[in-house]
Amino acid sequence: GLAYYISPPSSFSDIWEDPIHALIYVAFVLFSCALFSKTWIEVSGSSPRDVAKQLRDQQMMFKGHRESSLLHVLDMYIPTAAAFGGMCIGMLTIVADFLGAIGSGTGILLAVTIIYQYFEMVYKEKEQGNMLF
Repeated sequence: GLAYYISPPSSFSDIWEDPIHALIYVAFVLFSCALFSKTWIEVSGSSPRDVAKQLRDQQMMFKGHRESSLLHVLDMYIPTAAAFGGMCIGMLTIVADFLGAIGSGTGILLAVTIIYQYFEMVYKEKEQGNMLF
């Protein structure tokens, strides 16, 4: 049923044998990642309205634009950039799934994100002089 079509094909031969399955899977993952990214900017305080408020509070403006058009300018770019970024993450997941990475593309992405966060924490502690080693 539906679960079959939204699960990744198990091999390249499955992609050639059932291209509809592969296309539906790719479309589902890309759409889901883009939708989640656009939703995340609203929830996380990165929406165009929130960014415009932060810029106004810091008395910053875009050169060549009035303060009243700031929200309109940000509204043109931020949701599009969020959706595109989500689709890039989705493509990374799809490629990892198609290439048969150990685990899944999502697992690899999660592992890389966690390792990068630890790297950032160590770097910040090193800058502050709080390193134990």
